[in-house]
Amino acid sequence: MLFEFEVVSMLGKRIRITKNYWDVISSKKHPSVANMANEARLALIYPFEVRRSRQDPKVFLYYRKLNSKFLCTVAKHLNDDGFIVTVYTTYKIKRGEVLWKRS
Repeated sequence: MLFEFEVVSMLGKRIRITKNYWDVISSKKHPSVANMANEARLALIYPFEVRRSRQDPKVFLYYRKLNSKFLCTVAKHLNDDGFIVTVYTTYKIKRGEVLWKRS
C-alpha cells in the first residue's frame, strides 16, 4: 500500500492517507484541494484549530488558515492511529468541541 503521507498529528495520533484515496479526494470529491496534499499534512501537524465532530466523537477536524479561507483535514481516530476521511476548503469553521486552538 503506497501512502501519500503518514504523520503524527497535533493530538498525538498517527494519521495516514493512501495515494489512491488522496487521488479520489483531490480529483472527485474536492478538486479544489488537488495541489494541497502538503497543506493537508500541515493541518494535522500545525493546525490553526482542532475540533471534535458533533456527529461522530471519533472524527476530528483539523483547520489550517489559508488567507481568507481554511483548509479542513477531517480525520477519524481509532486508538492511537487514524486515517483521513476527507479534505476541503471552507470560509467557516464548523461547530463542535474545541480541543486545541492557536493563541
